[in-house]
Amino acid sequence: MKKQLLALALIGGLMTAHGCADTKKKNTAEETETAETEIQKEEVIEVQTPNIVGVAAGNENFSTLVAAVKAAGLVETLSGEGPFTVFAPVNTAFEKLPEGTLDGLLKPESKATLTSILTYHVVSGNVKAADVVKAIQDNNGSFAITTVQGNTLTASLDGENVILTDAKGGTSTIVLTDVEASNGVIHAIDTVVMP
Repeated sequence: MKKQLLALALIGGLMTAHGCADTKKKNTAEETETAETEIQKEEVIEVQTPNIVGVAAGNENFSTLVAAVKAAGLVETLSGEGPFTVFAPVNTAFEKLPEGTLDGLLKPESKATLTSILTYHVVSGNVKAADVVKAIQDNNGSFAITTVQGNTLTASLDGENVILTDAKGGTSTIVLTDVEASNGVIHAIDTVVMP
């Protein structure tokens, strides 16, 4: 009888040990499957390039421009499908304006004027720096660019720099080119151009 009890205990112990091993294998398999699923989920996540407003908002050099775009109510427009090319004044470009000009433009009663100025910096289409240079070279040294505002900017070269001349004869130099956005491209300029 002792032998039978001992044999039963031994068989029971083996079955328990075998069950634990199966559970460990099952848990390990589930953990591996879960880890693989998480890795697959991570691989599927795509980094989305922000739109023009998002790119500008993410760069401290365009904080004044972003404030102006918000004041003019152009966030939705410049977040649209596009494509747009924006000649975006950096903060120091706005600092060159006569004292009090920017503050006056940001007031609600100046919204129409501010909108006109800002849309003068926008062109329909995705125009890369190389396209601008080629157009200048193909047109005897200068090229008229029609803006969304309706007036034109004249692009020319000064050495390797692209210069924009506005309707009032003021000039601005492109200081950074081809900043990609999901709905177009940004070229940074060092002076605000005026229609």
